[in-house]
Amino acid sequence: MNDLIDFLRPGAVVAALAVPNKKVLFQQLATLADTAHGVDATLVVERLTERERLGSTGFGGGIAIPHGKIEGLDRVVGVVAQLADPIDFSAIDDLPVDLVFMLLSPVDAGADHLKALAQVSRALRDKTLVAKLRGAASDDALFALFAAGETRDAA
Repeated sequence: MNDLIDFLRPGAVVAALAVPNKKVLFQQLATLADTAHGVDATLVVERLTERERLGSTGFGGGIAIPHGKIEGLDRVVGVVAQLADPIDFSAIDDLPVDLVFMLLSPVDAGADHLKALAQVSRALRDKTLVAKLRGAASDDALFALFAAGETRDAA
């Protein structure tokens, strides 16, 4: 997997998602994961919440990378949300989060899970890419940034 688009499908990317807090965000991300990737939404919420209890996945700079391992997955999958309004995420830099890239991996995908997290992290350090993601006005525009190879160039 050389590009973040490998983790995504059109239905797994949403712009201007309105959520009041992290709990509702996780529920919305789980619903998107269920629709786009066929992953059990209840299980996704459980795994994300369990992981978040270990420490915030708020990456800094208004970005979060919540992640978890899910039984039954055969590959790493993702869901991206650009939030309508930033929410508190207890991020490392205490800034509220407005860009979220959720990763879900098979239970036995230790190395692939870590590689995917590193890949997303590297791409989302690119200020130009992040500005474009924040400026995307629709789900299609947001997805197009990934499909066009923007993240490959950033990483």
